[in-house]
Amino acid sequence: MTVVAEVIRSGLVESRHHGSVVAVDAAGRVLMSGGVPEERVFPRSASKPMQAVAALGTGIAEKFGLTPRHVAVIAASHSGEQLHLDLVREILSRADVAESDLGCPRGWPLDETMRRTLAARDVQPSRIFHNCSGKHAGMLAACVASGWSTAGYTAPDHPLQLQVRAVIELFAGEQASLVGVDGCGAPVFGLSLTGVARSFARLVNADPGTPTYAVAAAMRAHPELVGGTGRDVTEVMRAVPGLLAKDGAEGVYAAVTGDGVGLAIKIDDGAARARMPVLIAALQRLGALDADIDVSALARPAVLGGGERVGEVRAVDAATAMV
Repeated sequence: MTVVAEVIRSGLVESRHHGSVVAVDAAGRVLMSGGVPEERVFPRSASKPMQAVAALGTGIAEKFGLTPRHVAVIAASHSGEQLHLDLVREILSRADVAESDLGCPRGWPLDETMRRTLAARDVQPSRIFHNCSGKHAGMLAACVASGWSTAGYTAPDHPLQLQVRAVIELFAGEQASLVGVDGCGAPVFGLSLTGVARSFARLVNADPGTPTYAVAAAMRAHPELVGGTGRDVTEVMRAVPGLLAKDGAEGVYAAVTGDGVGLAIKIDDGAARARMPVLIAALQRLGALDADIDVSALARPAVLGGGERVGEVRAVDAATAMV
């Protein structure tokens, strides 16, 4: 097991996170690795850009007049702020499907301000508040556009999910080793971490006018829709020109630089706090950050004591060794 990040409190290494990181070039060749990137993982929400590509491949943008903002929220793990909810509702309305048709569980927005607002209004949990509702709205729209049944659209053998799997395997350059159920109820496909990195490298190596190009362009243009206020996935895309990033549950993070280098990270214990420091360290090792880009807050998030900064979470250099 490889230590990829440390948690420092008052000068003491209080905790250590093990994991893996890998970077590949546009041709899929490994440039950098640490840990065991050949082991299979569930990419979780890092699969959303590819799921969005599959949905757009059915012609939903043209059929339902979807804009890049709609596309971005389809590829998002959104925070459930009003701008996110409005876009999801627009997708559902244009495809003539209802919020009740969403296959994701009822829940609350990730955004704390919105949660407080809803609580004050005595609003009940809803499927549309789930961070994956944009993805599910896109999947429902794809079913309508293709003439497939919307009932059971999350089943692995549904025509939509077969198409999603084909796209994911094509992008990863490998067959899915197993099929699981994601937290939102949709299938999640097991891949090597290197396969996840290859998938992201492929995202920015597409011709204009293709679904792949449309998804990448939409995510880059609208980082506030991919995550939300205060989310590190939004902040890192704003800070680093050309970067496309996507967070995933259980310690997964993936990104691709403007020149097509794909990266993927998996923190073994599933900790979210270690992901961004490792991603920033990997980008620095790859020379993908200009000297005038200030990502210090993302690279070394604060550890608090009594409400004050008393330490930080930091990457371990050995985790990002060049091949």
